[in-house]
Amino acid sequence: MTDREATAKAYAEVVNGRRSIRGYKRDPVPKVLIREILALAMRSPSSLNTQPWNFYVVTGEPLERIRAENTRRNLERIPSTREFRGMENYEGVHRERQVGIAKQLFGAMGIARDDKPKRTDWVLRGFRQFDAPACIVVTYDRVLVGSDIAPFDCGAVATAIVNAAWSRGLGCVINSQGIMHSAVVRAEAGIADDQTIMICIAIGWPEDSFPANRVVSTRKTLDEAATFVGFDD
Repeated sequence: MTDREATAKAYAEVVNGRRSIRGYKRDPVPKVLIREILALAMRSPSSLNTQPWNFYVVTGEPLERIRAENTRRNLERIPSTREFRGMENYEGVHRERQVGIAKQLFGAMGIARDDKPKRTDWVLRGFRQFDAPACIVVTYDRVLVGSDIAPFDCGAVATAIVNAAWSRGLGCVINSQGIMHSAVVRAEAGIADDQTIMICIAIGWPEDSFPANRVVSTRKTLDEAATFVGFDD
């Protein structure tokens, strides 16, 4: 096998093997390892090399306070202070895919459709950032608010983070529930006023016995997604 073939194989194994991890061991993640992952991820593409991203890595007591306050506010139905625009209600095929992954996860966890307590607990896990030992809050420079390019670049670096983490035995899940109450996250993580909170990434060592960690989400086919123009065949 050539070096090029070996590199391609290793990359494919990371991309195809990666899963969103929603159950974690309590073991801490060394700071040096997260630094290594972020340094690698920062080689992701960036429009005009603007590199709008910044990272606030939170663990320990500050993360526990974020979890507790996010949970309290959710249970008390306090309105979200999320700083990025989301899609409140999906329709059509996008809604079908959303429901599809929920069914996969609930099935794996043994959560019945009419089991309201367990369904509520599952939602709260998201607000607790899935009880991961650490969380990476991705922000971008506030002067770029209104441009679609900065969030696009943040998406690229988030993808790079989860793949780099997976290649080192760590699991991640990108989730917006953990920063739905961004005012809480901003205060506890000491996020600068010149930053806009984009997303958070739970990170830690996967708990292999956690059923949802074995769920592999389905993808639409390549033929559904790609259109080739100008090719001979």
